[in-house]
Amino acid sequence: MARADKTATIAELTEKFRGSNAAVLTEYRGLTVSQLTQLRKSIKDHASYTVTKNTLTKLAAQNAGVTAFDGDLAGPSAVAFITGDAVEVAKTLRDFSKANPALVVKGGFLEGKPLTADEVRKLADLESREVLLAKMAGAMKGSLTKAAVLFNALPSKTVRTVDALRAKQAEGAPAPEAEAETAEA
Repeated sequence: MARADKTATIAELTEKFRGSNAAVLTEYRGLTVSQLTQLRKSIKDHASYTVTKNTLTKLAAQNAGVTAFDGDLAGPSAVAFITGDAVEVAKTLRDFSKANPALVVKGGFLEGKPLTADEVRKLADLESREVLLAKMAGAMKGSLTKAAVLFNALPSKTVRTVDALRAKQAEGAPAPEAEAETAEA
């Protein structure tokens, strides 16, 4: 690769690191071109999968301020640059690696924080963003319902107490205030 090509590749990779909210480093040794194409197609909505030289990836990561891949850049490596839902990409990579054990997840970063391979697997085990948002909305609705019941309880209890006092007075019984005055005298 000529020096100008390397510089352009480093600049392109640096821009991909800066433009993505997450990235996952993988080793693809033993995968066929058709398998790599299938992987690229499966994550194309949320990420791009780029096969590069390790030294160029290392330089680009350093330029972008990413330290997550230090020590992991060995062997045939590729990076999934995630611009969409990181959980979906992690799930896709996990499922693809189950079907094709030659794909090995080495690590990654999410919003600037380094991730180990185990943390990427844990990320894949999370429910999708939509499901988590729905659960949170349901929990908030439940809390609001409880608050509404609590706020309605005090006025309704007051109304019932006042009605009971009126009914007692209507029966001719002395009001509780009058009972207290006669007890003091």
